[in-house]
Amino acid sequence: MNTTTTSVHDIRPIERAEALGLAAEENQRMLALLASFNEDDWIKPTDCTGWDVRALAGHVLGGAEGFSSFGNLVHLMRAAKKEAGKGSFVDGMTAVQVRERAELLTPQLLERMAKAGPQSARFRSRMPAPFRAMAMKQELISGATEKWKMAYLLDVILTRDTWMHRVDLARATGREMVLTPEHDGRIVADAVAEWARRHGQPFTLDLTGPAGGTFVSGSGGETISLDAVDMCRNMSGRSSASGLLAQEVPF
Repeated sequence: MNTTTTSVHDIRPIERAEALGLAAEENQRMLALLASFNEDDWIKPTDCTGWDVRALAGHVLGGAEGFSSFGNLVHLMRAAKKEAGKGSFVDGMTAVQVRERAELLTPQLLERMAKAGPQSARFRSRMPAPFRAMAMKQELISGATEKWKMAYLLDVILTRDTWMHRVDLARATGREMVLTPEHDGRIVADAVAEWARRHGQPFTLDLTGPAGGTFVSGSGGETISLDAVDMCRNMSGRSSASGLLAQEVPF
């Protein structure tokens, strides 16, 4: 466990070059987890309401394939817009991802994930600057709407999403999640830094486990101690919390 105390103001943002490595590694860890499932695992419920393990895997694969080429991205955007109608675009997109992959046999799903994971990491890292600078609207779990730059989606959110779904899948199937300070600790620290910026209050945060560490901002404020993965589940809205732990962070 990392016992160093880190000021959240010293945590550097994840940018394009680093994002490529994080995305590639996270996609590989996701593939390894999916490959470990037995027949019974695929029908187990997950923390994502309405999705069993198979459906959630379809969403993850859809995300990787959707951001692996311009053709796939255009198809996903158009299909999602049609599916959503006047509703949530993100809900429409995830529905398309799951439906279009619902009939895949397990070997086919794993084969396509093995191909799409590296392709997606490379494609996201090579998107041109004008596209990365484009603004997009996103509705949060709280119902608030934010404007994001595409660079934030490409470099941060898509990897966070896959990481959090690896948490969901590990929990659903009783698998021990592979966690390392260098990879998972970096993703957690970046999320903690954003959490701190969003609430702006002083705190001391002691996160346990391989992906944890101790983080501080200012003096005084809440002192919080919990597992690093549980912290991220709180931030993502997967568990109820109060005080600073109730501050939402996009995953």
